[in-house]
Amino acid sequence: MSLLVVGLSHRSAPVSVLERASLNADAQLKLLQDTVAAEPAAEAAVLATCNRIELYADVDKFHAGVAELSTLLAQHSGVGLEELTPHLYVHYEDRAVHHLFSVACGLDSMVVGEGQILGQIKDSLARAQDLHSAGRLLNDLFQQALRVGKRAHHETGIDRAGQSLVTFGLEQLSAGADVQRWARGKKALVIGAGSMSSLAAATLARSGVAEIVVANRTFERAERLAQILSEGDDTDVLARAVPMDAVPGALTRADVAVSCTGATGLVLTADAVAAAVEGRTGAPAGAATVGVREADERQTAETPLPNAGAAAADDNCPLDLSSVPSGFSVMGEAAVAGMDAATLEQHGAWAAGGTAVDRPRETGRPGPEADAELIGALAATATRVGRIPERRRPEPVAEVPRPEPVLFLLDLAMPRDVDAAVHRLAGVRLVDIESLADASATVSNQRTPSAGPMAADVDMVRRIVADEVAAFGAAQRAAHITPTVVALRSMAADVVAGEIARLEGRLPGLDDKHRAEITQTVKRVVDKLLHAPTVRVKQLAAEPGGAGYADALRTLFDLDQETVASVSRAGNSTTEKNRGPA
Repeated sequence: MSLLVVGLSHRSAPVSVLERASLNADAQLKLLQDTVAAEPAAEAAVLATCNRIELYADVDKFHAGVAELSTLLAQHSGVGLEELTPHLYVHYEDRAVHHLFSVACGLDSMVVGEGQILGQIKDSLARAQDLHSAGRLLNDLFQQALRVGKRAHHETGIDRAGQSLVTFGLEQLSAGADVQRWARGKKALVIGAGSMSSLAAATLARSGVAEIVVANRTFERAERLAQILSEGDDTDVLARAVPMDAVPGALTRADVAVSCTGATGLVLTADAVAAAVEGRTGAPAGAATVGVREADERQTAETPLPNAGAAAADDNCPLDLSSVPSGFSVMGEAAVAGMDAATLEQHGAWAAGGTAVDRPRETGRPGPEADAELIGALAATATRVGRIPERRRPEPVAEVPRPEPVLFLLDLAMPRDVDAAVHRLAGVRLVDIESLADASATVSNQRTPSAGPMAADVDMVRRIVADEVAAFGAAQRAAHITPTVVALRSMAADVVAGEIARLEGRLPGLDDKHRAEITQTVKRVVDKLLHAPTVRVKQLAAEPGGAGYADALRTLFDLDQETVASVSRAGNSTTEKNRGPA
């Protein structure tokens, strides 16, 4: 077994990178095809969810496999390899098995213990099987992962940690209030009819919403989901389907909307959401507050440029002063050459006497071209006056209180369905994957190792995973020697048949009864001689480091390598014929 997984998730990469690297269904199929066509990989499967993209493969060389899989992920995601590499993780052999089993149990999820990952693993296996990119190893691995995940949910209370990303998202939307009390009587819009959207609709129905409108690109799927919701025994929700072009009107009437589609572009723009809020309230949905940055910029524009001879202390300067040539102020042209906009903002805060804060680039902010313009403008100013204008501390600005939301949006799609600019609209509360990642990190940081029953459940699941990884490894090692044992027994049967044929040549008058007795006796002798060694060699091969026993058998009995390989191929074709998710 040479199992390799290369991937990235919410634990290794920011949501902005995950969003850009996300793969639609067609891209996943093309990635699988190119992976099995690559030299180091014999089998491949892709596990892609809203917060992870992982490529599994059976490879014959570790380093070549890592390089090839990383390159393929970069090519098919459209994110450059140099940018993607710092966010990638690699697991090999038993560590790769351990990783997938942990994922299947919900230990690696954004919401610990969520069960939707099992359906996503099942879909991943089915996709690889349909494309014939999953052979014996990945079929065994993914089916065992499904069984391990089911065992963890059945034998422990891991579900108590959080049953789904949907319930966690609704908790964030309700801002800590009881979800059922918050949802009761509300009108809901669900955009999409896939597994996550269906779960969201069912969860909203059980939470007590009065009405659910389902919109989907394929109207028949929306109708089917609406029918299932209407006919459910545990709810009395009114559900109906609408085409996608009816979403703007439905959004105006909705109190809460959940979107999870496979669209590559935005489903709800900021303008569409603002129009929906205005349609509900009759008032424009402008920016919720006046930010410090805007007030700061206004005051900077009104502040005259400082004296060119003014000095600035270098303490805590966010710049690398060792790279600044002598003769220039740390606020001069050399200091800003090649600097990006985020660093310039840091530098401005330091120049104003504040604390430099690492501020990541926001979605929608200007790119490198705008950075270059800003750097050029500041450099020109530095040339004229000898230094960059200081940004004075703004006078305290009274923030306009944010109004209570009239529209709640939950975006569970990757890439996102809802424009991130909606966060700034008054009267709207948006929770998206990025919000959920931040909230999940906060919850994880607050949780202590001894946090009651939940910690005990997690520990129990970890023990289950460890036991199952050991069992899977033993089974794979034992399976690895099986073709050699089968080839050995086949060779012994050929020897018996040859000797019986020679005996018949020497004793042509031997009757059928005696011939059968002799044949059976010889077979029993051979079987007894081979029984103990073959049983023992399977046991030894199942132990760590037991892979060499197959080679030893082939050498000792001079077994033909092609015969062993043909047995392996026959086993693989049987597995392919009888495959199916657990």
